[in-house]
Amino acid sequence: MTLQWRWYRFADFDALTLFQYLRLRQDVFVVEQKCAYPDIDELDLVSSHLLGWDGERIAACLRLVPPGLKFAEPSLGRVITAGFARGTGVGHMLIKQGLIGASEQYPGLANRIGAQAHLQAYYGRHGFVTVSDQYDEDGIPHVDMLWRRSSNV
Repeated sequence: MTLQWRWYRFADFDALTLFQYLRLRQDVFVVEQKCAYPDIDELDLVSSHLLGWDGERIAACLRLVPPGLKFAEPSLGRVITAGFARGTGVGHMLIKQGLIGASEQYPGLANRIGAQAHLQAYYGRHGFVTVSDQYDEDGIPHVDMLWRRSSNV
């Protein structure tokens, strides 16, 4: 699957794109994962958002929170691969594109994420290392993971 990647600032979204993006997040994080929590928050307003387009559909997306707001480092989050794109490698492309964008926007800085604990090996494939004990976030076990710039991105 070949995707077109595009970064957005919140104010740059047109109404239809914003609807599609937030609907995908709601469908995965609230409905599919059965987790009632406020997915849309103030961090959306100041974050950069990466969308991977398969034609007119969003196949994958994430947000990049600036340093000093969630963690001292910038942070990839709200990472989603749409159901139709799962199992195709799109998720790995998303992480790679996210780390490239993070390195361009915040040169020389590491990236810290709050990962669902069962995804540690997945993020580990991209160079993230677990740096915390497991904790509960909205009823789902999480761990903090840290990525430092390397030659593979």
